[in-house]
Amino acid sequence: MSDGAAALPAVPPSDADWQRLHPATLALALVGLGPKSLNFLPAIAALGIAGKWIWIVPALLAFLAISLAVAWLQWLRFRFLVGADEVVIESGVLSRQHRTIPFDRIQDVSIEQGLIARALGIAKVGFETGAGGKENEAELDAIALDAAQALRTTIRAHRSAAPAAESAAEAAAPAEDRLLFAMSPRRLLLAGLFNFSLAALAIFGAAMQFFDDLLPFDFNVFNPGDWMDLAERYGLDTWLLAHRWIAGIGGVLSLLSIGFLSGIVTMILANWGFRLTCEPRALRRTRGLTTRTDVAMPVRRVQAAILVTGWLRKRFGWHELRLQSLASDGGKERDHQVVPFGRLGEIDPVLAEVAIARPAPGPAWARSHRIVALGGYVGAAICAAAGTAAIALGQPLGWIAVLIAPLIAVAALVGASFHRWHDAGGQLAIRRGFWKPRLTLLPHASVQSVDLKTDIILRPLGLATLVFGVPGGSSLAAHEIPAIPIGTAKDLRARILAARARR
Repeated sequence: MSDGAAALPAVPPSDADWQRLHPATLALALVGLGPKSLNFLPAIAALGIAGKWIWIVPALLAFLAISLAVAWLQWLRFRFLVGADEVVIESGVLSRQHRTIPFDRIQDVSIEQGLIARALGIAKVGFETGAGGKENEAELDAIALDAAQALRTTIRAHRSAAPAAESAAEAAAPAEDRLLFAMSPRRLLLAGLFNFSLAALAIFGAAMQFFDDLLPFDFNVFNPGDWMDLAERYGLDTWLLAHRWIAGIGGVLSLLSIGFLSGIVTMILANWGFRLTCEPRALRRTRGLTTRTDVAMPVRRVQAAILVTGWLRKRFGWHELRLQSLASDGGKERDHQVVPFGRLGEIDPVLAEVAIARPAPGPAWARSHRIVALGGYVGAAICAAAGTAAIALGQPLGWIAVLIAPLIAVAALVGASFHRWHDAGGQLAIRRGFWKPRLTLLPHASVQSVDLKTDIILRPLGLATLVFGVPGGSSLAAHEIPAIPIGTAKDLRARILAARARR
């Protein structure tokens, strides 16, 4: 963002040229009072403890009035101007801030619509320039949807180095954007089935405990005895005792239904109407049911591609593709999910747009040393020791830890065999994971730094770990090749740094 860095037009704009946010901004501010009102709970509690119940309603009304007055003042003092080659924003009630953002600096114009915003026909527009590592340099919280789309078209036309009117018309034409990937309702349903969530079971159990007093019966959802008491109340206890296997199957099916249903709902809410299109310089993704987002991923800012799948998904040929980019993704993470659930044949055209390719079948993949399983072995030993100590103290449940310990060790050994890598000249491919396999495709030119690390365990074995510094990454993007021969590590580091120097 540039605060006065770019020169203003020679002729100052008149007041008629300035625009304000949509009046529906006040409605959004009213909705936003819900979370903010939680900060008011201590005051309400204090009034209740003091016995001043009569003041609670007036206090709430005063809080509402003050909040709306502040929102109205902020709306009144916020204005923006769309010039020939820049966006100017003035904001602030007590202290004024003047921002000038040239079109040439804008890397991305994102459009986001929440459920209420969609009903009102408005949208939030975010501008990202890539300066300062911020997600959005500036935002227009609520403008008409057609105005938001027109603003994005104007900026795209300016950046395309063509006459503004002609480029804007071409950018708005449906033929300009090529559809790369889309998700139908049927695909969303199938993806939701593979998105089974164990967390939903925990949330369900917690909710049952929290609302226990509101239920017409008293039971613990995870206590079989309470389920039997409930069945006895309705005269089903004798039947359940005679058909325990049916009751067990019914309980398992109920829990599975909760997990599958939560996965389907999550997938539909996040990816309804998913479309990935190709523009002249970027990939554009639109998705969402309650919150509709429209973000662009400039091709030249893509640093790496990450293919994620699951043990079961892989058997059916389904994968997820994320692009690690310098551009952010809605403030959550910098890895853009561009194919949530697709076949490799659908993913390859998307990779081709960012000049990244999956390794050809049959390359010789190098493996990390089995020493990478050491952490699992240590965990198994600790588990076994804790179980043994529990048994010695008279706790029979310690046998569970003793029996689990070998499984942890075996899982670590199996997982170590999936640490593989392959260097295809200008691109590095890194595989890891058995339960949730992940393939990272990393162009040499995207690597900013390569750290070679050894320690008291790796050094005697002649091994080292390579850690790649790649800008714009998230938790998924901690790229490394662990425990490989130190000579191989030095040679690979030299090749990657040479590619970086030639860039």
